[in-house]
Amino acid sequence: MSVRADRADLVAELNAQWHRLGTESGIFGGNGVFLIDVAGNWTGCAPRPWTRVQLTEQWDLAGVLGERPGQLEFVTLSMDGDTLLGATTEEDEVWLIGVRHLRERQETAALAAAQESPQERAAAWTSLFQAPGPSERVREMWAHGLALNSATPDDLRARLLGVSHFLLWRRLPAAVVEAAIVHPDGKVRQLLAEAQPDLTAEQWTRLVLGEREARSRWILTLLAADQRAELTDTAYEQLAADRSVRVREETARLRGLPIRILTALVGDEDPSVRASACRRAWPHLDGPARHRLLSDPSGKVRVEALLRHHREHPMPRSVFDTEGVEERATETCRLERGIAEHLARHGEPAQRSSLAGNPHLDPDLVELLAQDPDENVRFVVATRADITEEQRAGIPIDFDPRGHYYPLDWVMALHEDPGAMRRLAASPHPLIRRSVARARHLPADVVERLARDDDRVVQLFLAESCDDAPADMLLRVWRWWTGSLSTPDRPHGHPNFPRRDLLRYADDPNARMRQLALDDPKSTPELVERFSRDSDAEVRHRAASDPRLSPASAVRLLDDPHERVRYAAALHPRLPAQVMVRLLRDTDTAQTAARNPALPVPVMKRMLQRIQPPATATPGP
Repeated sequence: MSVRADRADLVAELNAQWHRLGTESGIFGGNGVFLIDVAGNWTGCAPRPWTRVQLTEQWDLAGVLGERPGQLEFVTLSMDGDTLLGATTEEDEVWLIGVRHLRERQETAALAAAQESPQERAAAWTSLFQAPGPSERVREMWAHGLALNSATPDDLRARLLGVSHFLLWRRLPAAVVEAAIVHPDGKVRQLLAEAQPDLTAEQWTRLVLGEREARSRWILTLLAADQRAELTDTAYEQLAADRSVRVREETARLRGLPIRILTALVGDEDPSVRASACRRAWPHLDGPARHRLLSDPSGKVRVEALLRHHREHPMPRSVFDTEGVEERATETCRLERGIAEHLARHGEPAQRSSLAGNPHLDPDLVELLAQDPDENVRFVVATRADITEEQRAGIPIDFDPRGHYYPLDWVMALHEDPGAMRRLAASPHPLIRRSVARARHLPADVVERLARDDDRVVQLFLAESCDDAPADMLLRVWRWWTGSLSTPDRPHGHPNFPRRDLLRYADDPNARMRQLALDDPKSTPELVERFSRDSDAEVRHRAASDPRLSPASAVRLLDDPHERVRYAAALHPRLPAQVMVRLLRDTDTAQTAARNPALPVPVMKRMLQRIQPPATATPGP
């Protein structure tokens, strides 16, 4: 229907007519929720960027959507994806256009698209490279997609170095790593060091020592130190003698630096290097060497030496008041009794909190801080390694189970001690138990206890980190956990996750459980097709990721209202070539389509030629 644009009550009339048509056609679900696209830049190729909305009591779509009130350009869709209602403005009229049985239309169109002969498939790939050629933005998306495509051959990956930064954030084969080490672009070499895991000591050595500029060597040495990387003895020798002060300073932080080189660096001519070396070399120095550092002409060096010296010897007030000492000393140094007691009784909350973690604190001061009026102070005391579990249970804390807490280092260090794990798994403090659950292997009785823990995060960490996590607990965690973990695909990807007798969940009201039915060895392509039409987007996403899905259904799911489902469908290996070409030509979908593992290698090569056109020879004089 249409409404004339010159009506005095245009906005009110458009709102009324749109709502009437929406009600009659079923745009609004039982709870009034529907989808809307007001982006205004839809290309006709990529799926629309739908947003889930609900009308308020004072809604006014015609008054706020468009360049001015009454000049409408938007599309609405029912949550089941079956009814569409759009608004568009012509010269003197505003049209409201509805389409029903949209899913049936999509089914018909998808079936037609899936009927592709070998000749049509070949013609489709040829058309990808016909004029007009891809835009610069599309070529950029192709590069990123090919870099992330698991099927891209190694020789093509190497050619993408310096073209797509996404390439280096995935684990690369040795040939591509070798190409990156000698790549002429320093940004590529730096990103390799930053992002690529498990570089060997020899690779790190060639990477760092191959840099001619001091700044580049410094950045790579810093990255190696931050990542606790190992280098060769040759690298340690050369870096310790590097002409750059910043390189030598970071060299002192390298994990595998031989003690003889580390202790030699405390005699470096530059105070920054001496200070850096002092932090790790102190336990290996003799008396005269320590004395020289304590009396060093540089205050920066003296502070580092004092902080190490007073981990063994009580720190007096005269040293505690030295500039740069107080804050770090409160947490790590052995303080004279008077200083420690004054801080425990009269210090600021931040000082008391730092003191509460000091490993050298007298037991009576620990007990005093355990009853501190500040919640943060009590929390730190409750996580100390040197108190009993009975003491820990008596410390009043307010633990927020939804808060983000880091695992306790001292608990992590005891992961190989079965006795300690048994004791700590029974701790009243959730953070202690969470830290225990981070162990890769645990005694069977500890696993059983933690698998029944009242704190769900304990079970979650057990599912993520512990290879001994039981199947029934993994299934429980899967039922409620919908977030992401640092270990990919856990709990579902855990080796103990159940893989059989899952068809019983095919009709489960919980969509999380329902999708598991496709993991059962007895599941069928028919079930995949059924799930591709499920009311829940998560189940449809699982079906869209299944290689048994029919080509027609993969095409149909490209128009799904939910982005994750569309993304999975665009990666499906059974998509017709003509559909993939359409996706590859569109800026919004080109990167995802270029990640499709079914992309033919000859097509990849031609795409790369467009991404990196051969350099033209310059004629001589």
